[in-house]
Amino acid sequence: MAQAKDGDTIKVHYTGKLDDGSVFDSSTDREPLEFKLGENQIIRGFENAVIGMAPGEKSTVTIPAEKAFGPHRNEMVIEMNKEDFPADLDPKVGQKFNLHQNDDQTIVVTVTEVTENAVTLDANHALAGKDLTFDIELVEIMEA
Repeated sequence: MAQAKDGDTIKVHYTGKLDDGSVFDSSTDREPLEFKLGENQIIRGFENAVIGMAPGEKSTVTIPAEKAFGPHRNEMVIEMNKEDFPADLDPKVGQKFNLHQNDDQTIVVTVTEVTENAVTLDANHALAGKDLTFDIELVEIMEA
């Protein structure tokens, strides 16, 4: 039976969980995730877990933060004066904003704290610094 290898386009079903067992994402109620192995389209640890699997095979893998979304980096957290926000904007914890940098790059930031005078913004991925566990089922290896 064929096994998934670099260069293959595959379809997988997955459920991603945090250390506490809470589910952060799952494909079980939608179409399987399709991607090409070896092209860094998904996190490295997930891709490595699929290599060698055969269609119909299931696996559970825990991916450490450094092979998932990387460590949480404190330098990507900034505090801004609340008065620097537009007057008609009332930032709330959990809101996401596009922040334009001096080099014309745009990054997505999440409001993590709001005080009377300041707003804390975090540009880390929401899953940065977290070990992730995935239940994976290889559904199909596509013909080239």
